[in-house]
Amino acid sequence: MRNYELLINGDSVPGAAGHFEVIDPAMGAPFARCPAGSTAQLDQAVSAARDAFGQWKLSTHEQRCELLSRIADDIEREADELARLIVMEQGKPLALAYSEVGGGAAWTRYAASQEVPVELVEETPAQRIELHHKPVGVVASITPWNWPFMIAVWHIMPALRAGNCVVSKPSSLTPLSTIRLGEIIARHVPKGVINVVTGGQGFGSAITAHPGIDKIVFTGSTETGQRVMQAAAGNLKRLTLELGGNDAAIVLSGTPVDAVVEEIFQAAFLNMGQTCAALKRLYVHESQYREFAEALAAIAERQVVGAGLEEGVTFGPIQNLDQLELVSELVDDARAQGAQVLCGGTRLERRGFFYPPTIVTGVSDGHRLVDEEQFGPVLPLIAYRDIEDALRRANASQMGLGGSVWGEDEAQAQAIASRLESGVAWVNCHAQIQPNTPFGGCKMSGFGVEFGLQGLLEFTTPQLLFVRQRTN
Repeated sequence: MRNYELLINGDSVPGAAGHFEVIDPAMGAPFARCPAGSTAQLDQAVSAARDAFGQWKLSTHEQRCELLSRIADDIEREADELARLIVMEQGKPLALAYSEVGGGAAWTRYAASQEVPVELVEETPAQRIELHHKPVGVVASITPWNWPFMIAVWHIMPALRAGNCVVSKPSSLTPLSTIRLGEIIARHVPKGVINVVTGGQGFGSAITAHPGIDKIVFTGSTETGQRVMQAAAGNLKRLTLELGGNDAAIVLSGTPVDAVVEEIFQAAFLNMGQTCAALKRLYVHESQYREFAEALAAIAERQVVGAGLEEGVTFGPIQNLDQLELVSELVDDARAQGAQVLCGGTRLERRGFFYPPTIVTGVSDGHRLVDEEQFGPVLPLIAYRDIEDALRRANASQMGLGGSVWGEDEAQAQAIASRLESGVAWVNCHAQIQPNTPFGGCKMSGFGVEFGLQGLLEFTTPQLLFVRQRTN
């Protein structure tokens, strides 16, 4: 069983508080040991980042872009090792893990291509006013277990591009691919620019309250995000919070089932449903309700469920036992209230945390499976009669990450999508995320955005340069 180490000030160091085990969700058993860092080691990482920032912030845009391009090259060269490590710690099928690594390289190259703009606000013979964007300082990245490599890239690369130094804290359930990412980055940047720390319960709280950290970018649950926000108040840390979601999709009456059902299935069950912006509630007109349900169930039953490294597997396990138990609980609750489980609906009797893709009908708003974010391989279908009622119910959630509308009449679908209370509204697609388009939630799904120019500028602080020009 391999032991991993922390990355502090360019060096790999053992955890002062020992190690904890990392579980392979396909086996339900440990396969590696992760270092448990101490708060003293966190202090060392933050101090290293602060020291490095003094010079790193003075590096040119061209230098940072060149280094990011080299990092992307290394990610691509080591894609096989990284993808297999992701499968072992997270559980997804190998093809999806390769896609995650490839996406990480592409996002890194996009960050390398971005420019930090200088806006000329005013220029007259008497004065010139420019708006500049300067790096914030030390950025703490706190990432979840569902896309451990990709989300670490999303946090770290724009932070580095903007001239910040980073302390990264991955989920203790999936820390290993982030540690490897940190090691790759550390080959190319000065010591202290990137640091990766891991720890047991309470370690994240020490990060969010640390006075040496200037900004936190956090992806995770709303409850944890609220605690991050409270702890960050001590020194008014800048925050980007991408929190929970319960994305609704509305299928307009008359939409051809065959034209959209495959994409709807993939949007709902991407990464075994363990995606913040996955489609989690599907509102279907009552005239097509049964047809959609049966078509989705047929696709679900075609999936090959198994360990991610097994040949031909299309559907992996849930990442951890707690999440598996929550998914089971929500489905059992719906069943007890009269819902029909068309396929799946029961944990598989084998080693690991396997739960097959599950389609549930006969549910509505007020059922836990509809009202709560299942974050797993279950899709509830809710029948509606009137589009205004469907829109009202879709918007009734406290969450507001993403939402979508599907239909043949694009103008009608767009008009309805624009009324969704969500940070992103898609038409005839869902969970389509690109490096050049800002992504973020509203309501209890967080605030701030990632990606695109707006996402890059989240890692900067504006400075107005006001020059009074002398006249002869």
